[in-house]
Amino acid sequence: MANPFLAPSELPYGLPDFAAVTDEDYLPAFEAGMAEQRAEVQAVLESGPPTFANTIEALELSGRTLDRVSRVFFSRAGAHTTPRIEEVRAAVAPMLAVHADAIALDPRLFARIAELHGKREELALDPESLRLLERHHRDAVRAGAELGEADKERLSAINSELSSLSTTFSARLLAGANAAAVHVHDVAKLDGMSPTAISAAAAAAADRGHGSGFLITLVLPTGQPVLESLTDRELRREIFEASIGRGARGDENDTRDVVLRLAALRAERARLLGFPSHAAYVIDDNTAGSVDAVASMLADLAPPAMRNADAEAADLAALAGHALEPWDWAFYAERVRRERYEVDAALLRPYLEFERVLQHGVFHAAEELYGIQFHERHDLPTYHPDVRYWEVFDADGTPLGLYGGDYYARESKRGGAWMNALVSQAELLGTRPVVMNTLNIAKPAEGEPTLLTIDEVRTLFHEFGHALHGLFSAVRYPTFSGTSVPRDFVEFPSQVNEMWLERPEILGRYARHHETGEPLPPELLEKLLASRAYGEGYRTTEYLAASLLDQAWHTLSVDDTVEDVLAFETEALRKAGIAHPLVPPRYRSTYFNHVFAGGYSAGYYSYIWSEVLDADTVTWFEENCGSRRENGDHFRRELLSKGGSVDAMEAYRAFRGRDPEIRPLLERRNLT
Repeated sequence: MANPFLAPSELPYGLPDFAAVTDEDYLPAFEAGMAEQRAEVQAVLESGPPTFANTIEALELSGRTLDRVSRVFFSRAGAHTTPRIEEVRAAVAPMLAVHADAIALDPRLFARIAELHGKREELALDPESLRLLERHHRDAVRAGAELGEADKERLSAINSELSSLSTTFSARLLAGANAAAVHVHDVAKLDGMSPTAISAAAAAAADRGHGSGFLITLVLPTGQPVLESLTDRELRREIFEASIGRGARGDENDTRDVVLRLAALRAERARLLGFPSHAAYVIDDNTAGSVDAVASMLADLAPPAMRNADAEAADLAALAGHALEPWDWAFYAERVRRERYEVDAALLRPYLEFERVLQHGVFHAAEELYGIQFHERHDLPTYHPDVRYWEVFDADGTPLGLYGGDYYARESKRGGAWMNALVSQAELLGTRPVVMNTLNIAKPAEGEPTLLTIDEVRTLFHEFGHALHGLFSAVRYPTFSGTSVPRDFVEFPSQVNEMWLERPEILGRYARHHETGEPLPPELLEKLLASRAYGEGYRTTEYLAASLLDQAWHTLSVDDTVEDVLAFETEALRKAGIAHPLVPPRYRSTYFNHVFAGGYSAGYYSYIWSEVLDADTVTWFEENCGSRRENGDHFRRELLSKGGSVDAMEAYRAFRGRDPEIRPLLERRNLT
């Protein structure tokens, strides 16, 4: 049979035909796609004097086969990998890096782009086309197009090794997390867990080949949700230490050597490109603009966050009646919520049944705000039986795109939650979006409902915010499609979408008891909202610790030498004033997938940078009567539809009418 990636899919919206794809199709498709794009670039070079159409637009049209296979492959590698996929990923990562460099560093191609860029004012381009020309020129310069040949050769070698190392980090992290899952033999040790959670742990043990017992699998962050409920302190300690020890056990899944090499190579690459550090290189292309701007914001937030964390720690120690340890924090914090606010997470879960949250919460909020409709499709091929698709229609009935959901955890899926596009929207290509949300919700035993924690509900709303950013894209060029915006802006729309979780007009529809249909009692809702402010010291401190760790690794210069990952981490947190003995970083270096394999290197600060915009935007919605269609249409038109086709902060000003203010964020996080 012909390789399914060598021609556009004939399925609706160009959805990949997963029924026809085998693991053996990927590598040949990558090779064919790279060869095809090399030929297309050669055709650009031979197309006569450069014009916008025969150079910039032609580059946008190139690489379609490579784009198709890449989107599917890396989606599968994250969500449902196999040994063969891991082999292909290891093989293809350096090949892709070399391929990208061969195009970016080709002096003949850069000469064409530079010539057009030099006379851009004469070309009379429309604003999006002018921005595309400027983007191609800037990207080429940032990729090293102006370097000498020796430096280009070294840069290409660095990029190839970095790509391989990121793949290695990701593979070791997944294997290490699976190996670190805690196997419990005695159900009595699970006291405090809900019957549904215990059933899910039993199912996980059976799925992973344990003859009996219960398996506590690990989520990606340091904090494990089960620590809120387990009464067995020794088991809490075991789970915490399993989590925090990932990647530093001296076994085949140890990631410390990879971390050191990644940091050193990124520093060397930055120096080649004319920057003092990798962070300076990354942030120069973001809305923050400079390392100093990021450092100033994080430094301003750290002291009040630590003060709040200290106050919370004293409160919890008094409640516990003994010295507090890190594995105690979540358990006693949950007791405070129950006793002070009478909010028991176990009492909330029966009101947060997954299907109702999705249909009557996440989807309904989007329907109210934007007028869109969702129709589930059962006739489309998937890469796993748990995957579902919905066709999305605009308010006037026009087909908008396809939304997919892969919600349940499994051994073949990496931790965390994310959105990716299997097909991106672009008028030039005539394509409409196919976007996926991938989560890691524990799958219950057969026949039992999926009952969520409030944090899982928040994650569902958050990731759907990314999906809307992709679905509402209305740009001409694929370079600007959907979430193709600066790293420190991309989280903004998804964080805004979290606000609908607790708006009464939305929450009242989805928060209903899964057996009786009774709504969440108003008094419980009030206490839930009141309890939100509690724990901000811990949450802000753990987040800032991870952000500052990211900056510490990536402000290293090529002249700096680090030999011990954990010692460096300890000293970096101490110097930043964020080394709280009871509040570990949300991610330690050895399992910080965001920055060592996930595209957020030197950019983890983006979440709180974006939250400034988010909190200010929530204030705007509240001032303008919430989930009205007029509000949604304005937000969609001025911001969500633009992708990267306009400057991110200009889009924000067009939406908000002014620059963002930080006051709403400080009030939200109790940092005033």
